[in-house]
Amino acid sequence: MSESVLEEIFIKRSQQKKKTSPLNYKERWFVLTQEKIAYYDFDADKRKRKGMRGSVDMEKIKCVETVQPEPNSPQERMYAFQIIYDEGPLYIFAKNEDVRAQWIKKLKEIVCYNKDFMQKYHPCFWADGIWLCCKQEVKQAMGCKVWDSKNGFRSKASQRGSGKPLPPTPTEEKTVRPLPPQPPETPSPSAGMTVIAEYNYAPMTSQDLELKKDEEYTILEMTDHNWWKARDKYGSEGYIPCNYVVEAENGLERFDWYSKNMNRSQAEKLLKTENKDGGFLVRDSSKAGKYTVSLLSKGVGDTGGICKHYNICTTAQSQYYLAERHFFSTIPELINYHQHNAAGMVSRLKYIVSNRALHPSTAGLGYGLWEINPRNLTFIKELGTGQFGVVKYGKWQGKHDVAIKMIKEGSMSEDDFIEEAKIMMKLRHENLVQLYGVCTKQRPIYIVTEFLSNGCLQMYLREGLTQHPTAVQLLEMCKDVSEGMAYLESQQYIHRDLAARNCLVDGNGTVKVTDFGLSRYVLDDEYTSSAGSKFPVRWSPPEVLLYCKFSSKSDIWAYGILLWEVYTLGRLPYERLNNNEIVDQVTRGLRLFRPQLANDKVYSIMSSCWLDKADERPTFQELALSIQDVLYELQ
Repeated sequence: MSESVLEEIFIKRSQQKKKTSPLNYKERWFVLTQEKIAYYDFDADKRKRKGMRGSVDMEKIKCVETVQPEPNSPQERMYAFQIIYDEGPLYIFAKNEDVRAQWIKKLKEIVCYNKDFMQKYHPCFWADGIWLCCKQEVKQAMGCKVWDSKNGFRSKASQRGSGKPLPPTPTEEKTVRPLPPQPPETPSPSAGMTVIAEYNYAPMTSQDLELKKDEEYTILEMTDHNWWKARDKYGSEGYIPCNYVVEAENGLERFDWYSKNMNRSQAEKLLKTENKDGGFLVRDSSKAGKYTVSLLSKGVGDTGGICKHYNICTTAQSQYYLAERHFFSTIPELINYHQHNAAGMVSRLKYIVSNRALHPSTAGLGYGLWEINPRNLTFIKELGTGQFGVVKYGKWQGKHDVAIKMIKEGSMSEDDFIEEAKIMMKLRHENLVQLYGVCTKQRPIYIVTEFLSNGCLQMYLREGLTQHPTAVQLLEMCKDVSEGMAYLESQQYIHRDLAARNCLVDGNGTVKVTDFGLSRYVLDDEYTSSAGSKFPVRWSPPEVLLYCKFSSKSDIWAYGILLWEVYTLGRLPYERLNNNEIVDQVTRGLRLFRPQLANDKVYSIMSSCWLDKADERPTFQELALSIQDVLYELQ
């Protein structure tokens, strides 16, 4: 265990991750290390720490700052500070100003080189559904005070000198074109660290460095969010995709039995394809921060076998165990034990089944490459025709699968899109279709993206999916889309045309969102006006149908319709109504019925997307957590 930097007993406010969670204040023993801040139960009489109640990894922290006390706060809650990370603010109350200042100073020292820092924060509490400082009613709303990771507030002079304007607080009226997270301006403390390649990587450009699986590399620079400069053991230097490596001696990624970002259905498919009794892998559970062992068991004469899934449980003392209470300090120790002992499972873990051959997508086809030479593209077959023109499957440099959109002239505001493409290429998430680059030196221009072999989700639901999909399969599709959209939401991107037809499915069954933001560049009046037959009326909320008022909340409405598409296996929403009838009836309160395959909990999630008031609809982050909870219950 890492050595503690600071330890203190603080009062912690509950985080209320769910809307129904009660608000309470409890004393916890906080321990700060270089890797995380954790909090524990404790025995006050013996001054002894007990079970861990929660933790936040240092690398996930986006802001550390004081919080102004609420009116009439008791004395013990006068010295609050906040730690903001992906799941929201963690509010902590110190005993006095000196202790608070000490912890804030140390936390800022540790996280000062983190990526994805917030530029604004809320100086007051979120309470009773409102930010007390700026009165905004959306919990994920951008802050109202400028934050500096090292020195508190930026001065006006430093704002002018930076050359980087601060983003305005978003409103429903105006959508700001976002930028992806900017890399730190100073060298990261992780420059110089040793990493291990999880995958082979062949250089795409002269600036790239070859990666060989399981070999070590030294990181030299991390100034690009997606591409790091590295050196191999022979002294060669170049750029590598950051998602192809993992820090040495850190995390489960070092082990072939760990399959990151794999869901239950994909695990079962992989295990049954391998078809070995005792074949196993470890994957992320549907519950964030938890892990599951998936195991194939075959009886005598059994050709198919059955898959069992065992959640890796933890004790109050942070030890791990599986089916029986054999406790281990680490997950690798647990796996090693069960490779030799079934200990309550249907079989011991006999054979490692790995998906490491499936390379993740890179942000672009090589470092700094966004303008692609069309001579390097080979067209193989037509995939279909979209809003902007023909889409073809092809190869880049004769070996890399790509999809190529050939933009028909007059369909797109090309100059605006080309400028945007440089930003869009930096967006990278496992549930977004990766933009690799563009060909803009000739007409028609091409948009080159990741190729997904199972095509669009709409047709996959209608034709490619088994006739009897499981509840887990359907829910995992919805979870994939919610997580891709939550990432776009975090970047302040509005899709504007979210639907099953604008999601694609890869060969592993993962669903990815595509064409995000492209509707802004459509020149077709019939498409851009809600009166036109091409406009996505069936996926649009009342505020878009009546006022063309787009926001992240109009994407939430469309996501609810997409859920309905998934649970009806690709049926057309409001199939008996024409566009004019839909506008009239939806604005009067008509909503889609509950599909037969959707249980009450799933339909409740759908319905929450279709609330009349946009502000009352959940965020994608909240939807992803709700789906995660239902999925965890099924497992």
